[in-house]
Amino acid sequence: MGLSPAPTGPVALLYDDLFLAHDSWGHPESAARLTAITSRLRGEPQLGPECWGTALPAEDEHLLLVHRPRHLERIRELCRRGGGWIDSDTYCVASSYRVALGAVGASLEAVRLALTCPARPAFALVRPPGHHATPERAMGFCLFNNAAIAVRQAQRAHGLERVAVVDLDVHHGNGTQEVFYDDGDVLYCSLHQFPLYPGSGRAEERGEGRGSGTTVNVPLPPGTGPEPWLAALREQVLPALRRHRPQLILVSAGFDALGTDPLAQLALDPAAYGSAAVVLADVAAELGAAPMVWLLEGGYDLEQMPEAVRLCALSLAGAPSSPSSPATSLGT
Repeated sequence: MGLSPAPTGPVALLYDDLFLAHDSWGHPESAARLTAITSRLRGEPQLGPECWGTALPAEDEHLLLVHRPRHLERIRELCRRGGGWIDSDTYCVASSYRVALGAVGASLEAVRLALTCPARPAFALVRPPGHHATPERAMGFCLFNNAAIAVRQAQRAHGLERVAVVDLDVHHGNGTQEVFYDDGDVLYCSLHQFPLYPGSGRAEERGEGRGSGTTVNVPLPPGTGPEPWLAALREQVLPALRRHRPQLILVSAGFDALGTDPLAQLALDPAAYGSAAVVLADVAAELGAAPMVWLLEGGYDLEQMPEAVRLCALSLAGAPSSPSSPATSLGT
């Protein structure tokens, strides 16, 4: 994984071609997702070369902040054998362990950059995604929990006392919730379709022990559109953020709540995601310029999903945005 100079633009975009090497023909969580996203973003003058960077891969010690040693060994051994299926949804190829280390490394670097320059948010364009991975289990296309590891590293290396994770993926982030369910220092908020895979994320799941009240689940019915989705963000997630007053806001940025996504039934449009980025940036500013990091999770429609990512990236960069013109669209 080659290193580029640290991004200096208004938003830091972390990406590496290594992330394309984890791929299985016909699977929705494919390299084509990132190819579509980066093609769309690199056409934006507001997101020029100065915004882009890479990162060193993580070490096993970083994974062990969240995952059990036997979980690492199971994935590593499967990759040594050339890959295979962990369950009916989740695969490895020979390079997947190395790719997953790269994804975690980019997530850690995004946190480091955001904390060292709080006025510049960071967006790690990584795969495989992570929010379903539990301490002991890979599932839901996820091998290691990028977001949870990044939070634990922020606590360990940067001494943060309060962190918030806002999960916008259409599927509930059961793995992230499990890691922080009894941790009162980490607020976990999720907007997701319910019922839907993995079956968790009921409103009454609110944490336990020291973490009681620091899990906020907002289950939404199929067909929920932009206005009620954004209202739920404003009315249920923002008050929790204001109460918690995080020193870092990490967004698990899944783009599979779009109405065109093949794996779910919410009805968002790309503009809703751009609006969410503005709303979250505004509350971060209200909370004393809390640094903000976005990590890519799901999203499987290869036309509208890259447009939603583009609008979010432009919002994070403070740049005006408009729908892509036909000349820049990736229409099929």
